Amino acid sequence: MAMKLELQVNGIWRSVAAEPGSMLLSVLRDQLDLTGTKYGCGEGQCGACTVLVDGQPVRSCITRAEAVAGKSVTTIEGLERDGRLHPLQEAFLGAGAMQCGYCTAGMIVEGVALLRSNSDPNETQIKQGLEGHICRCGTYPRIVAAVRMASLAMREARHD
Repeated sequence: MAMKLELQVNGIWRSVAAEPGSMLLSVLRDQLDLTGTKYGCGEGQCGACTVLVDGQPVRSCITRAEAVAGKSVTTIEGLERDGRLHPLQEAFLGAGAMQCGYCTAGMIVEGVALLRSNSDPNETQIKQGLEGHICRCGTYPRIVAAVRMASLAMREARHD
């Protein structure tokens, strides 16, 4: 029997009916039509399904929907503000840090969490912060470059 859950998704409180044991990824994609978050391995190993729950990165394919009831969930779609992409989204475009794009949403969401906790990460810190994310196309050097670009842009924006 489905249960009613209240959660804040991308800044908007949403009510959803979810079967017990439903995964957050399924609720986001199938009920809320937020398809930017991808299903990859289904085991929390590839990172494609990463979203932020109360600001912390989680693998939505192994997170039960009822575990996030009453919490704030941010997906890739929720990073833009007033029609403007997040600086890390812009940097991914500028650095050509994606090819097939399948890992991109999870990488960006985890990268945003990293930049919130460390505004000027070095290459090693970026690699550690994105550890566990798999890019099938192998664009890792460009992904690291994009995080560095976004870090600089965000720090410069704070000084304007």
